[in-house]
Amino acid sequence: MNFQQMKSVIEGLLFAAGDEGLDAKQLAEVLEHDVHLVTDLLYDLKGDLERGGRGIQIVEVAGSFQLTTRAEHAPYFERLAYTPSRSSLSQAALETLSIIAYKQPITRVEIEEIRGVKCDRALQTLMGKDLIVETGRAEAVGRPILYGTSKQFLEYFGLGSIADLPESTSFQIELDLEEETRMLFNKLDGPEPDDSEDQLTMEDVASGEVG
Repeated sequence: MNFQQMKSVIEGLLFAAGDEGLDAKQLAEVLEHDVHLVTDLLYDLKGDLERGGRGIQIVEVAGSFQLTTRAEHAPYFERLAYTPSRSSLSQAALETLSIIAYKQPITRVEIEEIRGVKCDRALQTLMGKDLIVETGRAEAVGRPILYGTSKQFLEYFGLGSIADLPESTSFQIELDLEEETRMLFNKLDGPEPDDSEDQLTMEDVASGEVG
């Protein structure tokens, strides 16, 4: 494998790692090459993206390298997140939100272990809609980001705090998950939250009575 091919692999690995990123040692282990060489290739790739005016960039955070979008493009991502054609949440986003609501604070990896599939896109969607926030970093290798529900989430369901969430003994991350998320968040695609007559409440969810 030549240097250009190695840089291509590094770019793909950083994309797959998502917001947790990878450090040079982890990349070197995967590529089975010297860590100094891999570090040089990382910075070379970083320069390639900058010189090429690409829409993605490599940033270094706490010793880990992440593939991210460019800050100056943020207004366009906001338009994408709030465009009417993307106003509804996918089933993947609903499931991810339900897991975060009941299991927070929780890392991306832990969410993926529960769902059994990647959730990067769902997390981006929920962040873009201000339904979840980053609450800190876990005391684990790589210091992964912890996610929790936002103030907007609480306001939407009329909750004083997360402690007001109803007990959900049926919250099993198997067949129950789809039904739980449909009950819990079907209102997100309905009328505005101030329409109190038909707003879904957490009590409705707990009892299974959805009007």
